[in-house]
Amino acid sequence: MIFQPPKTLKYSPTTREKWALALFLILSLILLYLAKWGPYARKLPIVSHTHTLGPSIISGYTNRPPTPSWNAAWHFAWLYFQDIWVALVAGMVIGAGIETLVPRGWLAQKLGTMGWKSRLWAGLSALPSMMCTCCSSPIVVNLKRSNVSTGAAFSYWVANPLLNPATIVFMGFVLGWNWAAWRVLLGILLVGITGILGDYWLPLGVHPGSLPTMSPQITDERILRAFIKSIGRLIVRLIPEYVLLVMLLGIARAWLLPAMNPQLGHAWWILPALAFVGTLFVVPTAGEIPIVFVLLHYGLGTGAAMVLLITLPAISLPSAAMVSRAISLRVLAQLGLVIAVFGVISGITGALFLG
Repeated sequence: MIFQPPKTLKYSPTTREKWALALFLILSLILLYLAKWGPYARKLPIVSHTHTLGPSIISGYTNRPPTPSWNAAWHFAWLYFQDIWVALVAGMVIGAGIETLVPRGWLAQKLGTMGWKSRLWAGLSALPSMMCTCCSSPIVVNLKRSNVSTGAAFSYWVANPLLNPATIVFMGFVLGWNWAAWRVLLGILLVGITGILGDYWLPLGVHPGSLPTMSPQITDERILRAFIKSIGRLIVRLIPEYVLLVMLLGIARAWLLPAMNPQLGHAWWILPALAFVGTLFVVPTAGEIPIVFVLLHYGLGTGAAMVLLITLPAISLPSAAMVSRAISLRVLAQLGLVIAVFGVISGITGALFLG
């Protein structure tokens, strides 16, 4: 059944729920400072001075990835997890907090119903989150388990990497502020499109009439026990396949991204090819910037570069595998296709306005 958003939502949390929500917010602020805000604040002066974010995680400073091997897989996985492990822990803990600490009625009021308000709240909440698509996946999984609308879940998930304020600033210093502005515009459009399509593809959310009578989600277990249990469930169900897929992509990067040269970088077919690769490959937060920076040096065209700047952060095979625990593979495949097509359009327009 498709539920239409109500005109008004009335929900009064209990005292216990207020304390649980306050604990969740405090815990989230601490984790985000340790994983995101603090490191970015320390990195920003360096990037503004050097105008670089270092080597590409795919090829270093060269124009080609290393030859496929298990050593290449281990090396890629080590660099990747060294970069994202703190944020991944934060994502796991915040995801568990959503399931066990956030009052269901409050969550339903903000993100539960289909419509632009839930999608807007979700997109805005992604701005301080600043996570890559993989680190935000545990949060998205438990948002859907809490009956948040699909449009809101997609808006939060896609906005995290695409509209990350720190990434936009880094992009301005490394690639130029015209690139950063174009990324913001395209990012807002893609977040809006995926949110609308999410509600259309999977029209599930909270029935407005059930909201006032919703009870707290924890009744028979202590909050701490339920919280630890939720973290354990996320680790067991999400992490093993995540690590395996990251390693496999580390092996396959030489096949997915061949050696770059000016002829290849400006070929007409490179846009759809890179759009496909970008939706599969996994990068840490802002990892698309040094990848594009290095490949531009070896002849990558402006349009192809913009394709990677959109598709690489927006979704990946490992993040889709994690979220498939809560959203069907069919819907996730449709999302990936939309992002790939949007990436091609971004490349065409980017070549016109940035070239």
